[in-house]
Amino acid sequence: MAGGGEQRDLQGVGRGGREGHRQEPPDPGLGVGLRLDLGDGAFRAHLGPAVEGRLDQCRAVGEGRRVRFDGAPPWDGFHELTVEPLGADRCRVRHVLEREFGAGGRLTWLLVVRPVHDTIIEELFDNIERVTTGGPARPVRRSARVRLLRRLLWARPETVAVPERARLLRAAVDRPGYTDAYRMELQPGLPRDPAAWTGILRDAFPVLAREDGELLLDVNTAGLTARASILVDERYLTLSTAVAAATLRSRPYWGVVRRAHPFMARTMLRRTHRRLALAAPSAGERARDAGTAVSRSGPGDGQSA
Repeated sequence: MAGGGEQRDLQGVGRGGREGHRQEPPDPGLGVGLRLDLGDGAFRAHLGPAVEGRLDQCRAVGEGRRVRFDGAPPWDGFHELTVEPLGADRCRVRHVLEREFGAGGRLTWLLVVRPVHDTIIEELFDNIERVTTGGPARPVRRSARVRLLRRLLWARPETVAVPERARLLRAAVDRPGYTDAYRMELQPGLPRDPAAWTGILRDAFPVLAREDGELLLDVNTAGLTARASILVDERYLTLSTAVAAATLRSRPYWGVVRRAHPFMARTMLRRTHRRLALAAPSAGERARDAGTAVSRSGPGDGQSA
């Protein structure tokens, strides 16, 4: 069985007991509630789907003071987050993980999963401090090993059909001989403006049109009639391409480039997605800033943060 022991207090850091993670931030008013958006991308990717029933089963107990994630087979174990009041103005937040492993699973846990997992939990605690105190005294720093693992384990684009909502692209090329589309899920904090994603194509091509969350770019080259679409909806970022090779010059060129195009499109999409995700404000910073905006506007003026 694998478990996790770590304890953090605003006045210092200590290690202790059963493997898990614990923090003691101030607990003004009604206290710290457990919110699933306190984690950042990798944490949400693992635990967030539990709420939708895709990976784990989620059980909430005690009006937000306890949340437990029970693993579905073959994931034999659980994650648990609890908030324990320690008086009028303090509380203890604790994370516990227990899981049964076979021999191979234990090795994977020790070499790959545990370093990333522990960093994610420490980042979650940093976010709690950002919301409750304005910021952690000593934010966790990702080690070179964790940065490498995150790079290798980063989500990969999914091949899909050109979206129906990519209307600019569909109207831009008459009878294209080639189309493709790749999408990635948008994590909270990532930009929803398609113009923020033109770096996928190195900002090297002119924008022809913009409409309803879609940006159309002119990627003509070597006689090709080619257009690229960057579409952002509520959940996904989608990069689509439509190509017509109608000239004698363009056909042999496209015959060569077509072989490399899918790999290059997926690579550039994934690289930009990762770069913007790592540069985005953390969940704690977003929650803190939203709270500041609400307090400035006042609770009764009808404005939304």
